[in-house]
Amino acid sequence: MTLPGAGGAQPPQLSAAEAVALLLAGGLVAFPTETSWGLGADARSAKALDRLRAFKGRAADKPLSLLVAGRAALAGFCAQLPNSAERLARAFWPGPLTLVLPVAAAPDGRAGVALAPGVAREGAVGFRCSPHPAAQALAREAARRGALPITATSLNRSGEPDCRTRAEALRCIAAQGEAGVALLAGEDAFGAAPSSVVAVLAAAPRILREGAIPAAQIARALSAPPPPAPPPPARPAQTAAGGIEGARL
Repeated sequence: MTLPGAGGAQPPQLSAAEAVALLLAGGLVAFPTETSWGLGADARSAKALDRLRAFKGRAADKPLSLLVAGRAALAGFCAQLPNSAERLARAFWPGPLTLVLPVAAAPDGRAGVALAPGVAREGAVGFRCSPHPAAQALAREAARRGALPITATSLNRSGEPDCRTRAEALRCIAAQGEAGVALLAGEDAFGAAPSSVVAVLAAAPRILREGAIPAAQIARALSAPPPPAPPPPARPAQTAAGGIEGARL
């Protein structure tokens, strides 16, 4: 696939399927979230992450968060989801909450399953599940095509303000002159406050950043009783002859 934006042309605006194809080809995709614009790359590709870091001016030792469509996607990364993380995800996902979780070890011993070096830090990764329809469509399409995981870092250059509108995202891309960046089509970013970040790496979860979700709300979600277990399936009724009623349906 030819990377977009060559020759100074304005970056194309892609559907979710086209965006995933570009990511698989090593390109970068800017996508809107409920807060600001993010920048996606194939987190399994060291080459794609080198391009992302060069675009952002981001140090190689800074970890990168990942975009997921929902709680079910975490099973591919976490050997066992901590109960507190389960409660927070149930309460606030999709929404402006980044969960920093321990990830399972890859066969070669690196932290993270199929992740390129530098995504995880000390065996932990931040996960974002945005309620924005475009970001959700991108995450779901990536999962459908087996292209997970996608980075969920902010689009802006490191140390500069977030890109909160499509116009700002276009200016940011144009300023870098990057030839392999496209934009995800759809609604603009919603401009909400930045996500709250909670690390669930020990017995007591720790708030690393209080953002759109207040600390008190996070504490209430953690102290709430777990949801009741689903009732066992009803036993089929038996006829007088000992057969199962409705077995012919």
